[in-house]
Formats: sequence, C-alpha cells, structure tokens
Amino acid sequence: MQLSEQEIIRRDKLTALRELGINPYPADLFPVKETSKQIKETFEEGKKVVVAGRLMSVRDQGKAAFAELQDSEGRIQLYFNRDVICTGEDKTMYNQVFRKLTDLGDFIGVEGELFTTKVGAQCVMVHKFTFLSKTLRPLPLPRTDVDGNIFDAFTDPELRYRMRYVDLVVNPQVKEVFKKRTKLFNAMRSFFNEAGYMEVETPVLQAIPGGAAARPFITHHNSLDIPLYMRIANELYLKRLIVGGFDGVYEFSKNFRNEGMDRTHNPEFTAMEIYVAYKDYNWMMEMTENLLEYCAKQVNGTTEATFGEHKVDFKAPYARVTMTDAIKQFTGFDITGKTEAELFEAAKSMGIEVDETMGKGKLIDEIFGEKCEGNFIQPTFITDYPKEMSPLCKSHRDNPDLTERFELMVCGKEIANAYSELNDPIDQRERFENQMALAAKGDDEANGIIDEDFLRALEYGMPPTSGLGIGMDRLMMFLTNNASIQEVLFFPQMRPEKKGPELTEDEKHIIELLKANEGISIGDLKEKAGLSGKKWDAASKGIVKHGLMKIKVEGDAKIAEFLGK
Repeated sequence: MQLSEQEIIRRDKLTALRELGINPYPADLFPVKETSKQIKETFEEGKKVVVAGRLMSVRDQGKAAFAELQDSEGRIQLYFNRDVICTGEDKTMYNQVFRKLTDLGDFIGVEGELFTTKVGAQCVMVHKFTFLSKTLRPLPLPRTDVDGNIFDAFTDPELRYRMRYVDLVVNPQVKEVFKKRTKLFNAMRSFFNEAGYMEVETPVLQAIPGGAAARPFITHHNSLDIPLYMRIANELYLKRLIVGGFDGVYEFSKNFRNEGMDRTHNPEFTAMEIYVAYKDYNWMMEMTENLLEYCAKQVNGTTEATFGEHKVDFKAPYARVTMTDAIKQFTGFDITGKTEAELFEAAKSMGIEVDETMGKGKLIDEIFGEKCEGNFIQPTFITDYPKEMSPLCKSHRDNPDLTERFELMVCGKEIANAYSELNDPIDQRERFENQMALAAKGDDEANGIIDEDFLRALEYGMPPTSGLGIGMDRLMMFLTNNASIQEVLFFPQMRPEKKGPELTEDEKHIIELLKANEGISIGDLKEKAGLSGKKWDAASKGIVKHGLMKIKVEGDAKIAEFLGK
C-alpha cells in the first residue's frame, strides 16, 4: 500500500507512542461522565468533568495551547497547560505526547475542571488526558481565513456518500438529518402503537416475489437448492396476518428492487406498510393525513416544510383528485372506457415513449407520470385508479372499471400508496393471471408467478381491510429539504470505487484549489497553495504526471486546467 507523506508521519508517531509505553488503542473503558452539550447546559465554574472525543483544532502557544474537542453532541474548548498536566520535572506528556505525537482527529479522553476564559468562553482546564485512538489518516478539515471564507470543505457528494464516516465528522450538520430520521420513525411508531396496532416482522428472503410490480434481486439457497428473492414488498405477508386474526399490523421493512438508481431511487429502501381490518380507503385517507401532520410536527415542530423552492404544509385535510380527472385536466384526454390501442396512440401523440409490452395499466401510469404527477405540489390524494394498474386492490364500489386506491403526491412525487384491499380470492386469482399474461408479453415489472399460498390464505377468509405503504426515505427528503435520497441514507448504494492515482497531501491540496478556481493562472495557484518552492515543484509535477492537470498558454499567462472529474 502506497502511503502519503502524512500517513507515514502518523505511523511514525504511532510507533513513538508505543516506545513511550503508551497504548494508542487501549482496551479498558474510559469513564466519560459528560458530553459537550451537557457541560455547556450545566456549566459551573470549577466543576470537575470527564469528557472524550476527537481533537479537531489546536492553537499552540508553546507552554500552553487551546484546542477543540468534538463528541457526539458538539464541541467544547480545552486548555492545555504544560505545568498543569506535568506537575513534576518530567514534561514528556505535554512536550512530546501532546505537542509532537498528537494529531487532529485523534480520540482522547480528558479529565479537568471548568473555567471561563478572559473573552468569556466556556473551557475545560485539562488536568490529564488519555490516548483513546490514534488516527492514521488526516481528516479533510475545512480551513477558514480571516474574512470567514471557507476553503477545502468536504463537499464532493461522491466522497461524502462513500465515506459517510468522514462526512459525519467534518460536516456535523449532516447528523441533524439522521436525528430527524430517527424522530420520524419514533413518531410513526408512537402514532400506531397508541392506536393499538402491532409492529411485526416478515421475511426478507421470499420464495415468490410479490406485493408490488418490480424487478427483484435473486439469490440461491444452497441447502434447499432453490432460488430465493429479496423482498420487493411485504404486503402479502402482512395480509396473511390479518387472515390470522390481527386487526392491525405494521412493519418498517427494508425492500430491494433491482432497478435503476437516481436522485429519488435507491435499490435498497425503507417502506412502512400498515394493514387495518374492517376499514376502507376513505378511512385510510383520513388516517394518513392525520399521521403525516403528527409526524411533521414531531420532526420539525411545525406542519410546514420547505422543499427546494416550495413551501409544503402537511396540515390535514388534503385535496382529493381522481386519476381520470387529473389526466383530463392536464392533457385534455379522457381515459374512461378506452382500449389498449387507443391509450397507446394517445400516449404516443403526447410524446410519451411507449412500446408494445405495455398493457393498459402501464400506459395510463406513463401518461399520468409524464403529464400530471409533477403538477401536484401540496399534499394531494390521487384516487380511483383503473383496475389494470392495481392487481391487489378491491374494485370500486361505484365503478367496476376502477379500484379503491389512492396515492399521496407531494412536490410531484408519490410518498404513499393505499388500497381497499382485495379479499375476493377468485378475483385475486384472475388479477394474478392477468399479471402473468403481461409478464409473458415482456413487461419485466409484472409478476409472472402466482402466489398459491397467498390465494389459499384468502380462501380461508380475510375481513374487509385497508392497507397503506409510505416510502420513508422519500418522506424524509421532504421533511429535511433534501432533493437527493442519498442525503437521507447513511450508506446509499454506490458504483464500485474507481482506484485513482495515489496522491500526496500537497497534490490533493493543489487539486482542490484547481477544482474551486477554474482557469486560474499558475502564479495565482502557487500563491494560494502556500507551499515552499521545493514542495510546489514536486507536487505540481506529480499532478501533471498523473494526467490531472495541464498548463496552457494564453497570451503572456500560463493557465492551469484540471483534467479530472
């Protein structure tokens, strides 16, 4: 493994610590008593404290130094004084261990007492510090100049998502998104539990992929010698529990769909599904709007949320628009009673890309998605879907060509889907057979397998039931004003990491300047880099050698151009 100059230096320091008899990775616990937040909230002059975290900055003043310690709750200022830490003749702990062998990013434990500095800052006078973990790679810490301008911020999405552990350290504001994510799940659980519904778990590995129209991930069970499918939805298992006698069950399920990735789709995502006996989709609409109003308040303290340029209000009630009326409103085309051929021609005339594998349901879905969906900004229930779009949904009580289904749209995106659930086993079998015909026709999202066990369960009788599914990741995006699903997942799926050239710290520093200053002159780049002549020559030649920079002449000026991505 080729190491950078900084990584070599840190490994040398690791060796030096061990030679001094200091274990850089001690096994025994460190008795943390306070967090940085608790210290600030209950600050008391002279109070003894024990705190631990990462060393994030140091202002060395010779015999003393100020530093910042970052823990899970924030930062607290530390004051290191040589004679306080080393009360005897031996000053090794301060002069050697702290000043020479400690790096930014190292975990240390601190015992000390609180005091207020001359400028009124809350601070910990360090009496003793303990090495807890030596870091072997330097953190990509941003720098701030005297005017408050920030340089070298860790903002590249590719790096942030791939190295979330670094992102959380150097961009602590990112933690707030995930704290709100936990609040959302807790709020939803609380809402359901207080209503008397039971949280359950259903299989992730399934013999038949069902409950949604999606392409599954396939694996193989060696002992049974059978294919198994990663769960695309948990619907059919939750309905089995309603058959079994539960009145209300819900699950936060990890689902897996072997489809494309973009800013709103990840192949692994979290959905909440709930099924309640003796209810219908009208009841579920009211429950959904009350649920989301409650969750928004618990997460943000208000029903209002900002998403991009939009202000969204989750306060109930929400508008209700039938799918037929929505398509008629935004296209002028009435889908009522139209044949597959008529829908195909209508979609083509609207400039929608279609092919011969699409049945009526898929064609209507494409028309709505392309021409209508994006127009619904405030929470809106789109209701009464054509039967071909909803193979698991009960026929509409007033129109047998439609189903009792709704989707909740927010800012042009679906975040919830709900039915009056189909509980007629004969009708359900016919719907499954229609799906098989679509699969045979070439629709790779149609389910080409009939779940005989689920049909058998329905034949034992399922009471009238309403079900709801909510995309938790997408809902989180709206509540935290994040346009990308990757921002609300700790570890989003990434393409395999491309191994680029091993760069020195100086080379990395120059490249960050190149990225931030397009078309910069060589003279200005050298000045901003702040490197000695020898270091500049070595680093700039290395970057050119790696094919990451070229120098072009424009008049009398030499311009540096970044060639990477």
